[in-house]
Amino acid sequence: MSRAQRVGLRELLYYLRGHLPVMALAALLSLTAAAGTLLQPLLIRSLIDAISAARSTAAPAAMLAGLLLGAAALNGVRDYLLRRTGERLVLTMRERLGAHVLRLPIAEYDHRRTGDLLSRVGADSSLLRSVVTSGLFELATGSLMILGAAVAAFLVDPLLFVVTCAGMAVGLTGATLVARRTRPLAEEAQALLGEMTSGVERAIRGARTIRAARAEQRETEVVEAIARRAYGVGVHQARLQALINPLAHIATQGVMLLVLGVGGSRVASGKLSVGDLVAFVLFLFFLILPVGQVVSANSQLQTGLGALQRVEDLLRLPTETMDDHQADEAAAPPGPPPPTRQEPTTVPALTFDDVTFGYASGGPVLRNVSFTVPAGTRTALVGPSGAGKSTLLALVERFYDVSSGSIRIDGTDIRRLPRDQLRARLGYVEQEAPALAGTIRSNLTLGAPDATDDQLLAVLGTVNLAGIAERSPLGLDTQVGEGGVLLSGGERQRLAIARTLLAAPPILLLDEPTSNLDAHNEAAFRDAVDAVSAGHTLLIVAHRLATVVDADQIVVMDGGRVMAVGNHEELTRTNPLYRDLAAHQLLIA
Repeated sequence: MSRAQRVGLRELLYYLRGHLPVMALAALLSLTAAAGTLLQPLLIRSLIDAISAARSTAAPAAMLAGLLLGAAALNGVRDYLLRRTGERLVLTMRERLGAHVLRLPIAEYDHRRTGDLLSRVGADSSLLRSVVTSGLFELATGSLMILGAAVAAFLVDPLLFVVTCAGMAVGLTGATLVARRTRPLAEEAQALLGEMTSGVERAIRGARTIRAARAEQRETEVVEAIARRAYGVGVHQARLQALINPLAHIATQGVMLLVLGVGGSRVASGKLSVGDLVAFVLFLFFLILPVGQVVSANSQLQTGLGALQRVEDLLRLPTETMDDHQADEAAAPPGPPPPTRQEPTTVPALTFDDVTFGYASGGPVLRNVSFTVPAGTRTALVGPSGAGKSTLLALVERFYDVSSGSIRIDGTDIRRLPRDQLRARLGYVEQEAPALAGTIRSNLTLGAPDATDDQLLAVLGTVNLAGIAERSPLGLDTQVGEGGVLLSGGERQRLAIARTLLAAPPILLLDEPTSNLDAHNEAAFRDAVDAVSAGHTLLIVAHRLATVVDADQIVVMDGGRVMAVGNHEELTRTNPLYRDLAAHQLLIA
C-alpha cells in the first residue's frame, strides 16, 4: 500500500466532525477538572503553612474538599459524553460499512472471504470506540495536563523542574519509539482475526460436507494454524507493551527519586520550604500520571488507526451504485431510446449483440454471442455445462458488465439504465435457489414487501408449496433456517420461484428452475410458468430438455458460443449437438 493511502489523524477527525461540539464540551469539562486538580497542591501547601503557623485550616480544607468533589463530578460527566460519542461513532461506521458492503460489485464477493468482511464491519469498527474514549481524547487532554503541571512545577522551583525534564526525556523517548511499532502489528492482528473468522464461517457453512468427508480434524487444524499466527502477533504486541510500561516506570520512579534527593538537600540548605517541596512533588505526580496516560493513549490510537486502515481499505472499493445512470451512460455505446406506448411491440425484449465476456480470473467465457428474445415469448438456453448459459443471465442482471458488444432491453443498452430501474423489470431465480435466514414470509416479500397474506398463500399454491405454511402453527412465519436448511432442496427452489412470481416483473430469468424438483413438482412448475407466460417474457436455462421442448425458441450453446437457434423440431433435424442432448435424455430415438 502506498503512503498516500495510509490513514492518519486527518481521516479519523473526518469521522469525528459531527461529534466535535460534544467532544469540545467534554474537553472543557476535563480542562476545568484538571485546573481544579492543579490547584490542589497549592491548597495543600497553604494547609501545611497554616498548620506550621498555627493558623486556622478550615478555609483551605473546605476548598480542597470542594475541588476534589467538583473534579470527580466533572470527570464523570465527561466520561459519559465520551462513551456515548464512541458508541455513536461505531454506529455511524457500522451503518456506513453495512450499506457499502451490501453494494459492492458481485466480482468483489467472488474473491473476498465473507468472514473478513464481517470482521471489518464488526471487530474493526469496535476498536474505534476506544480511540475516542481513551485514545485521541486522552492524548489531547493528557498533553494539556502535562503542560499545565509543568508550568506550575517550574514556577515552584525551576531547578527541580530541569532535573525532572532530563530524567523523563530518557524514558519517554524509548517508550515512544516502541509504541510506534504497535500499529503494523495491530493491522496484522486484525487481518488474522478476519482470516480466522472466514475459516470458522466456511467450516460452519459446510458442516455437513465436512463431516460427511470426515474432514473435521483437517478443518480444525486450518483454523488452529491461523489462531496460532494470531497468537504470535499478540505475543509480539505483549512484548512491546511489556517494554513500554517498564520504560515509563523507570522514568517516573527515577525522576521521583531525583526530585526527593535534590529537593531534600535544598530544603536542608534553606533554599526551599517544606510546603514548596510537597507542592512540587504533587505537581510532579500530576505530571507523571498524564505521561503514562499519553503513552497508553498513543498505543491505543495506533491500534485504532490500524483498524481504521482496514475499514478505509474496504470503503475505498467502488460500489455498484443503484443510481449509476450518469456514470454508465458514458461507457455504453449510444442506442435507441425505450419504445413509447404508441410504438409497435416488435422491439425484442432482450437483444444480445456480439457479446463477449470473461471473468477477471480467466479467459473469455462468452464469445460473440448474438440472438434476440422476442417480447412475450419463452426462450430456452441449452447446452453442456460450462457453455456460458448462467453467465448470460448474470450479464442481463448486470452483476457483471460485458467485455465487448452490448445487451439491450426493449432496445436500450442496459448500461444506460440505473441498475435499480433495470432490475425492477427483471425477475431472477438463481441456480442454487438460496433461501435467506428468516421466515417464509420474509423470503417471499423480499421483492414484494406490500404483498398480502392471501397473495403469499396463492403464490405458494401456484408452485405446489402451500403445505409448507400449513405444517407449522406459525404458518407464513415459520422459520426456514440458515440458508433454508430446514427446507428440502426442492422446497428451497420452489420458494425462490414463488418469490420471483410474486414480484411479477415483465421479464423472468430462470436458471435451472427445475433442477431440484421431482416429476410431480416439475409438472406443477410448468403449469405455473404457463399461467404467468401471458404478458411476460421468459429466458430459461435448462439441462432437462423436457421442460423446454415447447419453448418458442431454443438457443443451443457450447464453448461460450451460440451454435444454433430454433424450436425443438427444427433443432432435432438440423443441429447434431441438440440432437445428441435430446437422445441422451430419451426425448428422441
